[in-house]
Amino acid sequence: MFNEYLGKIIDWLSQLNYAHLGAEVVVLAVAATVALVVHRKLGQFLIESTSGIDSRHIKRFTLRSLQRIVFPLSMLLVALIGKGILQHLQMHVLLLELVVPLMLSLAGIRLAVYVLRKGLRPGPAAKAWETLISTSIWLLVALHLLGWLPDIARVLDAFGYTFGSVRISLFTVLQFAVAVGALMVLATWLSNAVEQGLSRSTHISAGIKVGLAKTIKFGLYTLAGLLSLNAVGIDLSALTVFGGALGVGIGFGLQRIASNFISGFILVFDGSIRPGDVISINQKFGWVQELRARYIVVRDRDGVETLIPNENLITTEVINWSYSDKQVRIKLPVQISYDDDPEEAMEILLKASECCERVLKDPPAAARLTGFGDSGIELELRVWIYDPEDGVGNVRSDLNVVIWKGFREAGITIPYPQRDLHVRALPDGAVAS
Repeated sequence: MFNEYLGKIIDWLSQLNYAHLGAEVVVLAVAATVALVVHRKLGQFLIESTSGIDSRHIKRFTLRSLQRIVFPLSMLLVALIGKGILQHLQMHVLLLELVVPLMLSLAGIRLAVYVLRKGLRPGPAAKAWETLISTSIWLLVALHLLGWLPDIARVLDAFGYTFGSVRISLFTVLQFAVAVGALMVLATWLSNAVEQGLSRSTHISAGIKVGLAKTIKFGLYTLAGLLSLNAVGIDLSALTVFGGALGVGIGFGLQRIASNFISGFILVFDGSIRPGDVISINQKFGWVQELRARYIVVRDRDGVETLIPNENLITTEVINWSYSDKQVRIKLPVQISYDDDPEEAMEILLKASECCERVLKDPPAAARLTGFGDSGIELELRVWIYDPEDGVGNVRSDLNVVIWKGFREAGITIPYPQRDLHVRALPDGAVAS
């Protein structure tokens, strides 16, 4: 077999016409020049068009992505035009027939990597997929140029098994893997593009945005899976038994995952939890950052992001501080000595509420005498704020500082814990002082 392919290479070299080869080289030089000019002009245009954007990352990513795709495509287009002209002039195009598939594969690699980077998050997994895709495309082109591709396909198709009317072979599995990978990445890219478009809309509520994004993503993934099966010739009606088995598997082993997934849609469409809400659940207080298919992301004041399963939000009591009204009342308890005037202390509490900008004037602040404790008189300042998403502890701190200063200037004391000790009897020989 090696001698056969070696003979094909020698035969190909013997067919070369150096006059025609010179014309092909000129075509490739013109194609490279045009591609380089388009590459630079596109870069200048993108720099001018994005001059008002502050994000350098967006500029750099857009420039590199578009330039890396446009360069091989423009070179391929000029090469195809030149090939057509030479063929019209009855000239041999052996070199172009070899180079055009290589340029086509380069353009395919650049396009696949662009879609992959848009669909997947940057990281080791994305780089591994880029390497796998690039290697696979170059390998396919090399096998095609050597004429080995049909033979390898027949060998892979020989190893298989027939299930009823469906035959599954190694070649079918490979086709299915390629189709699933390509369509899933494309579905991820499209869903991310739709999600970004929805996020920029000002006419749709946050909950509806998340709901539409989830529904579109689920629909695209389902469509990608069905198209992948159809691409390899598998009859979808043969999946009825598999669908029943999958339902049983979900009922037993995957019920928690299915529950979280369905709970996510319930949260989105009933509007009980929305991005930006301030919630408390299981001693966790924070802001809802994202609504995911399986969990929500809650960020607290320390910058820690907690992933809470959607099912917990359905089955557990959740305090939503901004559900229907963002107005939240804050209570600040304080004690004063029994030797001080409680009415004067309550006036100081009300004046302290006026010093904090975040405290609302309507509803007005209120000071109450709530009880008589063991150590002193118990008072309480009650104020309202409209922005709990900016924190509650900082308002408490500001008010407590002002109250402390006001009590100190007025001579009002905050008592220490007091206890009365009664001695019922003294030990023998002890003398009371």
